[in-house]
Amino acid sequence: MSVTAQNVALQEADFPGLYQAADSASLRGQRHFMRAVKWRLLSVLLAAAFGLLTTYSHYYAIASALAFLSALLIELYILKEKPERVWYDGRALAESAKSLTWRYAVGAAPYQIGSATEDAAERFRQQIRELLRDAPQTGITATDAPVVSKAVRRLRSSPLCERRRAYLQGRIIDQQCWYAKKAEFNRIRALRWRLVLLGVELAGFLAAMIHVSQVINIDLAGVAAALIGAGAAWLTTKQHESLAHAYSFTSNELSIIRDRLEGMDHEDEDLWSTEIGDAEEAISREHTMWRASRSSVR
Repeated sequence: MSVTAQNVALQEADFPGLYQAADSASLRGQRHFMRAVKWRLLSVLLAAAFGLLTTYSHYYAIASALAFLSALLIELYILKEKPERVWYDGRALAESAKSLTWRYAVGAAPYQIGSATEDAAERFRQQIRELLRDAPQTGITATDAPVVSKAVRRLRSSPLCERRRAYLQGRIIDQQCWYAKKAEFNRIRALRWRLVLLGVELAGFLAAMIHVSQVINIDLAGVAAALIGAGAAWLTTKQHESLAHAYSFTSNELSIIRDRLEGMDHEDEDLWSTEIGDAEEAISREHTMWRASRSSVR
């Protein structure tokens, strides 16, 4: 009795230990980087706000100086520790390991089912070893997970029809849905942030006019300018608009690949290997573009 596609579907724990270690490092680097950017921008905003009140008390001047010092220290932390590099490099390493694992598990090039079992397994281990050798020296933790899990071996030994169902559900449809949801999420976030910035710009204009009319002596337009600068910096960091476009493109590209794979009605291992190569190339291309765009942020 053959194993069903549901039973051979790969879970996160079924991927090599290198994938799990790199994924964990990437998430940790992302968390540290985003937290540092948030606190740096908040410190600058506080410095600007306290700076407006220095005429009322010298304590506000001290508070403003401390806020600037906080922003400076956070910037030095980012420059020294480079948490964004751990994020980017870890994500690239994790996705490379994941792509190789899927190729091996479903019998795609360079691990076709027709090749000797031990030769394909050794080739896979060698490529994982090469990824490890090129991995960043920091951020990657130890792991006790195997390179080839039982689930991967089980999926590889399944008939092509079951490997196809498992790959469609666990890789293509999963990634297509992820990209579609993320595209919509980033589109909405980009729109909201643009509306917020428009509101702050309007408030800044009104504050400037009120200051000119000498209704109040505090120049709130300066605070509005600081808010606009911080908001623009945050948008540059998050890249909502560019991510929405990139994710939408990849989701539609995967939709085409999904239709091609679902339309396969014969047991042609060579054609199957070619289709998987196209699918993994599409996913890898998006990750390459993401990393390039992120690297230009700082």
